[in-house]
Amino acid sequence: MNMNNTETAVALCAVGAEKAVSNELRKMDIKVEDSLYGRVRFKAGVKELYKALIGLRAADRVLLEIAHFKAVDFDALFEGAAAAPWEQLVPKGMGLKVAKVRTNRSQLKAETSIQAIVHKAAAQRLCGKYNVTRLPEPVIIPRKKDFNNEVPPVKIAEVRVYIEKDIVSLLVDLSGEPLFKRGYRSEGGAAPLRETTAASILLLSGWKRKFPLYDPFCGSGTILIEAAMYAWDMAPGLGRRFAIQDMPIADSKMEQQVRDEFRSKIDFNRTDNIRLVRIAGSDEDLRSVSIAASNVARLCDIALGKEPQRGIRSADTKTPGIDLKVLPMSEARSPFPDDPGFIVTNPPYGKRLGDQSLAEQIYSEMNGLGERFPGWKLALITDHSGFESFFGKKADSCREISNGAIPSYFFQYGL
Repeated sequence: MNMNNTETAVALCAVGAEKAVSNELRKMDIKVEDSLYGRVRFKAGVKELYKALIGLRAADRVLLEIAHFKAVDFDALFEGAAAAPWEQLVPKGMGLKVAKVRTNRSQLKAETSIQAIVHKAAAQRLCGKYNVTRLPEPVIIPRKKDFNNEVPPVKIAEVRVYIEKDIVSLLVDLSGEPLFKRGYRSEGGAAPLRETTAASILLLSGWKRKFPLYDPFCGSGTILIEAAMYAWDMAPGLGRRFAIQDMPIADSKMEQQVRDEFRSKIDFNRTDNIRLVRIAGSDEDLRSVSIAASNVARLCDIALGKEPQRGIRSADTKTPGIDLKVLPMSEARSPFPDDPGFIVTNPPYGKRLGDQSLAEQIYSEMNGLGERFPGWKLALITDHSGFESFFGKKADSCREISNGAIPSYFFQYGL
């Protein structure tokens, strides 16, 4: 592995969002190799890795491939894993965990055994390189901490193993916390939409910042905030750190250069000027709108390089570029009547409400959006495969997409 050249990296994403992630990488001038089931492979040096970590909106994690080899039995798996240059990504004092194993159309199928063998091989090599008898293990910190004698948690490198047609790919996670943790949301409301999923459906909907955007079920504001970041040209990872910073391949100067490049592109004027960007939303729940306003305020703190303030602020908090109101969906109307745009939303799920029939009633009532938003396009994500029958109209397009662990459907309409 020579990071002066390019290596193979992988962006993990929701199944159904591979196209959005591939397009993002290409816009950053990063070469895409191929896309698979929830994974996009690309070529990257250190700069490209930082660009992907900080700049990708729809990816959940970025991993670096440390080895790629054929294994039809466990002996070959052990030898291949033991030959991988783990020390180039896992420094002395860092532990290692094989977090995920996926195997498909391969002779090696026992995921637990694969996990154990890869961990044993990696540990054997690292212990030999660092002249230690065992790798550090995670420290479990009790809930009631003794702050006078607090033991710092051990950093752990997470590894994922993919085996496809007997070809093994060993990947080390460079993200740490998943990339949907942007830093602007300290309160999320009930069952919030994952940030990377919100970004995915925005990118897949065809919305551009020249069109108005409205969310009549805004909840904690995730869709609106991801839209504002896109409109401002704000990279989503500017307010957080990554696991790569603790690895031997880290380059703090390069990281700062990439962060500065991304930060220099932020332009709030696009949403301050109503002729350029118009983003609005509403929810019938006062607390949800207050949380949304608070999340927007934290986003602005991050964009300005400030430490984001925690806590819920008033629903009347001024939110630059985003107009928020406490309003039921049945009363929501186009705030931009002369210029049709996009409704992008995440209506309440039956699983979220705890009442499938209530969710279906809401889907039926959504049919009235056509009268109040004439000429607009509608894009929505729901876990209900029968949404069309309750909405009363067949979608122009439908694709499967996941929201975390919830299999969902992305419907698009012209109203």
